[in-house]
Amino acid sequence: MKQDILARYPQQPHGGTLINNVLTGKKREEELARAKQLPTIMVDLEAVITIEMIATGVLSPNEGFMNEQDYKSVLKTGRLANGLVWPVPLSFAPIGDRNKEIIQSLSIGDEVALADDTKEPVAILKIEDIFDYDKTERASYLFGTTDRNHPGVDAIYRRMGDISLGGPLTLLRRANWGPFEKLRMEPKDTWRLFFEEKKFRSVAGFITGANPLHRGHEYIHKNALEEIDGLLLQPLVEMAKREYTRHEFRMLAYRTVLDTYYPKNRSILAPLRVTYIFAGPREAVLHALIMKNYGCTHALIGRDHAGIGDYYDKYASHTIFDEYTPEELGIDIRLFHEVFYCLRCDNPASEQSCPHDNHYRIRISGTNIREMLRHGILPPKEIVRPESARIAMQGIQPKGTDENGEAVLPVGKIVKGTFPFYTKRTRLGGPKRETPLTQDELNKRDLEAVIMDVRENADRVYKEVFDEYSNVGDTDRNLQPEWRTDALDALKTQQQMVIQDLKEKVAQAPNVASDEFMYQDKEEAERELEMAKKILDDIPKTLRNDDLKYRTWNPLPYKRYRGSDESNEE
Repeated sequence: MKQDILARYPQQPHGGTLINNVLTGKKREEELARAKQLPTIMVDLEAVITIEMIATGVLSPNEGFMNEQDYKSVLKTGRLANGLVWPVPLSFAPIGDRNKEIIQSLSIGDEVALADDTKEPVAILKIEDIFDYDKTERASYLFGTTDRNHPGVDAIYRRMGDISLGGPLTLLRRANWGPFEKLRMEPKDTWRLFFEEKKFRSVAGFITGANPLHRGHEYIHKNALEEIDGLLLQPLVEMAKREYTRHEFRMLAYRTVLDTYYPKNRSILAPLRVTYIFAGPREAVLHALIMKNYGCTHALIGRDHAGIGDYYDKYASHTIFDEYTPEELGIDIRLFHEVFYCLRCDNPASEQSCPHDNHYRIRISGTNIREMLRHGILPPKEIVRPESARIAMQGIQPKGTDENGEAVLPVGKIVKGTFPFYTKRTRLGGPKRETPLTQDELNKRDLEAVIMDVRENADRVYKEVFDEYSNVGDTDRNLQPEWRTDALDALKTQQQMVIQDLKEKVAQAPNVASDEFMYQDKEEAERELEMAKKILDDIPKTLRNDDLKYRTWNPLPYKRYRGSDESNEE
């Protein structure tokens, strides 16, 4: 896309240039033939994806893998050597004995073909730098830990060699995205769609990972749509761990929800074929810059964006943006707190907007939703749309549970994390337990019980609160069910009958009972009568239209409200 065209748009690529190193036509055929004569390094799928991201401009302004100067600057400062914000190093250190032999034969200025598992060239790399790097240093700076249990740290030692090659890339062959090919959009496509075809002046981007679309996501999206022209939704595909929802099904879940609940002309779904870096807050910054390179003017970042277990603070993906100025980021960062469903508010909310206690909240955890699906349970509609959950369940592997009734996560963690009221209360709106349940005490039966409770009663909470208010508040009593009024009238009539009989009983009762086990004295009969009178007082007042005429306290003729306050003599 030409720079003069980009300059007209309300957004600019990061660094000012949208990279497009994808060869087409005759030039591609010539370079493809030449690549087959070059030394060849074999690369895995993750490297192929990264190569394609670089060449198509997703990672602009980077044109290839980083040289040592940029690599060390990014690793230690989160910026390229020229000072431009860039949070994660783009490095290429192939493993394998054959690749090692090729690397040892290379010099700066050489070119090398990069081939995938078909042994056909994918790209050409022009070598501008060859350097060693320290794996422990890389892990410490990039991930904040050297713990091999961290998936990003593990990947360094498992997937990366000892020598890194830097230099620009030329893409010769795009990978076919299978079922996502029809939804595939590169940056050059979205810039044209947003600003030429749809004439947007603002676009919010949202990148999401391994879980199906849930109501927390929807809350963030629709808040943005209230003020921003367009919404670009980019679920990450490829390179997902087995425990995740398979990406084909996540995309289908997104499509079903978008078809039903989102404005079609303003919501764009495009998969982002990306490698998981597992870099926590640094990855949140990377995603913001990717959204910028797709043309987004705003980046939507939720709580614990790109978080990994307990390695990072839940809001580290928010506070990291304090390290950069809005001007150097060049994209409006919108940060969202944890979203839950409040049964008393009767809508999704966050700590920023909802004052209610945990016993009114169903917490929205993508991980816990995934685990409920793994147990074969559709989560409550309050936290995930059934259109999303039903399809996502088909993409959960493995199905079901082990011999102990557990899936990937212990059941107790799912229950406590999603339904915090359950460990302290017997049910929604129910009394407190004498002894709160511990996480270890909870089992599959508890998960089933709390799901059934929520399905049955979640939408009753606010409804019944409203019913109480409307019963007292409706001046037009035609809105209230007649059977309720009739029942209250019957209650009063019946209780008045009780009182009348007790009055007669008191009149006849002796001051001293001849047999206290068989008869009542007057004092006891009078106490019984007083109790019956109080019960009558407890019965709510029957309200009919005639009873509420007093509420219309200023009955002026309608025309007096619409025109002059002077009386009309006509």
